Amino acid sequence: MQPTRNTLSENIHAPSVGLLNRRLAAAIDPQAQMKQAHWNVRGPGFIAIHTLFDKVATEAAGFADLIAERAGGLGGTAQGAVRNAAERSFLTRYPFGIANEKDHVFAVSGALAAFGESTRDAIAEAATYGDPETADLFTEISRGVDQQLWPVESHRAPQ
Repeated sequence: MQPTRNTLSENIHAPSVGLLNRRLAAAIDPQAQMKQAHWNVRGPGFIAIHTLFDKVATEAAGFADLIAERAGGLGGTAQGAVRNAAERSFLTRYPFGIANEKDHVFAVSGALAAFGESTRDAIAEAATYGDPETADLFTEISRGVDQQLWPVESHRAPQ
């Protein structure tokens, strides 16, 4: 931990940074999964879905950035190297070998939903540490994930 003049009690910094780094790995993973889908999707709706996946990847990168910057602001080190993220992410691995839109939409929406659920869990965990700002950050990210999940799931056929 680096010294900081952040007035949040110092005994809160380390647990919050640990939480942030666990979610940072998971935030980097959906970004890469979106790009995997973006590069490999095929089908009649290619342009729309290809463009959507690229937009969602950009938004996911923003979530990772917010998490990493909060860790740094608390005096911690953001552990966002790709290898670290690959080792620590708890999201399901993206399935290689799929091409059609339906399969990519299913895989991408699953990754977003799992990441969204983990951010909601992080809200409660940060609150138990007495860190309302980190809880608020995760609330913002949770809303953003839900906002990205909606257009992705909208590409599924109505039931």
